[in-house]
Amino acid sequence: MTLEAYTDGACSGNPGPGGWAWARADGAWASGAESHTTNQRMEITAAYEAVRAAREPIEVVSDSTYVVNCFRDRWWEGWLKRGWKNSKKEPVANRDLWEPFIDLVRERGDVTFRWVKGHGGDPMNDIADRLAVAAAAEQRGRSGSVLPDVSKLPTDATGAAGAAHAGTRRDGRLPALPIGDHGLAVFGHRPPELGGYGDNAIARAVRSSIADILAARRELDPELVVVSGLRLGAEQLGAEAARQVGLPLVAVLPYPDPDSRWPPESRRQFTDLVDGAAAVVTLEQKVPGSAQAAGAALARRDAWLARNVASAILVWDPADRSLARLASSLEDHLGDDVWYLEPPTD
Repeated sequence: MTLEAYTDGACSGNPGPGGWAWARADGAWASGAESHTTNQRMEITAAYEAVRAAREPIEVVSDSTYVVNCFRDRWWEGWLKRGWKNSKKEPVANRDLWEPFIDLVRERGDVTFRWVKGHGGDPMNDIADRLAVAAAAEQRGRSGSVLPDVSKLPTDATGAAGAAHAGTRRDGRLPALPIGDHGLAVFGHRPPELGGYGDNAIARAVRSSIADILAARRELDPELVVVSGLRLGAEQLGAEAARQVGLPLVAVLPYPDPDSRWPPESRRQFTDLVDGAAAVVTLEQKVPGSAQAAGAALARRDAWLARNVASAILVWDPADRSLARLASSLEDHLGDDVWYLEPPTD
């Protein structure tokens, strides 16, 4: 009989303190933690440890396309053929974890992989998620032979087991609107890659394309909510498209007054969009004291959004590597619910 092992990884900050976990229907489960890691490394570790713990044939069920596609689509064959280089002829990320994992799967010959949508209502996926988040929050691993009561486990890596919000999906900053189940976040290029800071044909084309996607998505999900950080460029175009289609907007700001150094016209546009939002969330109360600190706050905002929405649109040119890390993070959290939109070149 083939065992099903649900696996998940969690990380606060990406990189930051992380946790991994696996859980099986027979009651067995285990988790672990690392003080400085990434979400992808925790996803790999969770799956690896689940396989190591199983004596029987096993199917790894993960919400990470990074893990599942490596084996289901046989990415590893190309890595080995190219001497641990990816398709771009760059060193394969996380080789120190992938290499022993791939060797183990090849040696066993009885391991399969299946993708499941994260936060999609699968109770075993939810247990693995809660255990990984608890490990990240507490920075310690546990194991057992009886599945724990998930209502006593946290749902956000910024919380702790037993905290007031444990057992709910809120971390104290989520809006009343259900972005976890119906939120679609928009990310992407800044104005230089979208024709400039003023209104132009490229920006209008991107806004129109986003509006088309939103209108189509609303047909499938009448409760659709658009989520945007309102940075200049694709994020504001997504907010404007939401207003055009008539969808509610949740603005998620990394810290107070992120527009304080913008030109007056850009600030007016930002204020207009914030005033029209159905809800505004400010993740951090301290204004960064340097450009580097501001960039780190924006990265934390992106990671928070990836964990707390149901889908996303990423406006990007695949040849531009600046958004590649964000794309990987979105796919890790959202799987196939990421739409890539390429802006026109002229």
